[in-house]
Amino acid sequence: MDQLDRDILRHLQQDGRLTNAELARRVSLSPTPTLRRVRALEKAGVITGYHASVSMPAVGRGFEVLVFINLDLGGTNDLRVFESALENIDGLIEAHRLYGEPDYILRIALEDNTAYERVYVEQLTGLPGVAKAWSHMIMKTVGNAGVTPGSL
Repeated sequence: MDQLDRDILRHLQQDGRLTNAELARRVSLSPTPTLRRVRALEKAGVITGYHASVSMPAVGRGFEVLVFINLDLGGTNDLRVFESALENIDGLIEAHRLYGEPDYILRIALEDNTAYERVYVEQLTGLPGVAKAWSHMIMKTVGNAGVTPGSL
């Protein structure tokens, strides 16, 4: 990946809806090689998709919680069962398996505390292999943990 590819990625991160012609203009390349580079980045798995950023409060999911989970499991198959069960958790935005403790961090966004309490009691505590689960409500998001434009 060269600097031109990084420039293409930076512009697409800032606005994934750019037309190929506009992207080509911004990176000072003609449209055909620009499209070829974008397709190559997609094929190589560098570009994994195009997404809309959604305001969770605007869609009624302004109550965000980080859930830390430690497991008591016997093997790899148990991990697969646990991770598969995560797909059914209401409001789950992200799930990360970690090195060390906790074993997992989940990010959940719901309507309010009552909705989260229901998910915690009815879904999270019943996940297979959960030894301990604890929560922290997010007060304010102050930065983006993802790759930011210009950081490539």
